[in-house]
Amino acid sequence: MSASEPRRQRTAELVRQAEQIMPGACLGLFQLPLDRTIVMERGSGPYLWDVDGNQYIDYVLGSGPMILGHAHPAVVAAVQDQAAKGSTFYTLNEPIIDLSRQIVAAVPCGEAIKYVSTGTEATFHALRLARAFTGKSTVLKFEGGYHGAHDYAMVGTLASAADRQGWWQPDSAGIPRPVADTVLVSPFNDAAAARRLIARHAGELAAVIVEPLQRGIAPAPGFLQAIREATRQHGVLLIFDEVVTGFRLAYGGAQEYYGVQPDLATYGKAIGGGYPMAAVCGRRDVLALTDPSLRGSGSYAYLGGTLSGNPVAAVAGLATLAEMRRPGVYERLFATGNTLRQGIETLGRDLGLPVRAIGEGPVFQVFFTEREIRNHHDSREADAALAWAFGLELLDRGLFHTPGAKFYVSTVHGEPEVARTLEAVEGALRALRTRAGTTA
Repeated sequence: MSASEPRRQRTAELVRQAEQIMPGACLGLFQLPLDRTIVMERGSGPYLWDVDGNQYIDYVLGSGPMILGHAHPAVVAAVQDQAAKGSTFYTLNEPIIDLSRQIVAAVPCGEAIKYVSTGTEATFHALRLARAFTGKSTVLKFEGGYHGAHDYAMVGTLASAADRQGWWQPDSAGIPRPVADTVLVSPFNDAAAARRLIARHAGELAAVIVEPLQRGIAPAPGFLQAIREATRQHGVLLIFDEVVTGFRLAYGGAQEYYGVQPDLATYGKAIGGGYPMAAVCGRRDVLALTDPSLRGSGSYAYLGGTLSGNPVAAVAGLATLAEMRRPGVYERLFATGNTLRQGIETLGRDLGLPVRAIGEGPVFQVFFTEREIRNHHDSREADAALAWAFGLELLDRGLFHTPGAKFYVSTVHGEPEVARTLEAVEGALRALRTRAGTTA
């Protein structure tokens, strides 16, 4: 597909049908203009095809789960084999026990693990566990950090505003104010501010939850270490939200990559190989509160769900982790991502546009700004309209990307895809420059 108008006949009809019954004609926050909305039909490796046969290089990757690309042969074979044996049992099964052993062995904080189906559930239950374990009710997160769509997570994430120091308005209608009032918000990468809030609220603070790599923003040197030290000093649990970074930045995730060990960590995306699977992993004494034999004791913390520990998702996860353990996988993954990041910034510089591609190898985000981006406030000062327009130009050039959001890189993005991507990026940047009335 080129920058010319793609084939859209079947897509247009399906989007019309979706409009009638699905508000926004979308599945969540990812919403494109109706004339650009895509209805996907199939995927293979780093590529997707829509219902009209248009091909895209995929940098959404299902919002991250497809770290091996689409329809990886090992995952397909494992799922087909398990599906013939049964899709769900609502009880222990061998695949989930095997997956548990592998995750706990890989994760630095891993002593015990329990499963849910989505990252939203994982962070919700991790916060519940922290409250149950500490007997305290308040949690602290970081401005711009995304921890799913439950009530405790949807504070200080989008464009909400602070009521007073540390306290923010909810990001969504329908969240009770008393719930939002149990969530403190601190600037990311400001260790001093976080330490002050932790110390001031230590008597009521159950946990600090953080994306170690917040969206595409890397932690400043010493930031995660400072949080770890402050939480330990004040009897507060530290939770790493590794739904994105788990098994992506390293086999041991962000804990291994950044060298900081939390009390609990949440996982999703990569551990399910494209199937619904998420987990809370960490200290045994904390996760012990989920043992149903404690019901009625006052300390029991419920964690579970109908499809928790699903064997089909488990074998997909096992196949994915086996591929990620192959020699050289992470080196290639980072090399591909860093080549793209450097190439995008170089093209922007050559064309006189203030382009920054920030992140860590296999997950990064493009901003249009001259300033360094260290936190959510910096990212909001960047030119969001230009980033959105850039994303739409990439879609028109055959790159499936969420405009203004992250790029995910898979193990099967190779040199041909990198070359085509940078060619598309150059075309998109030139179009933006022309639209702005500038010349090279």
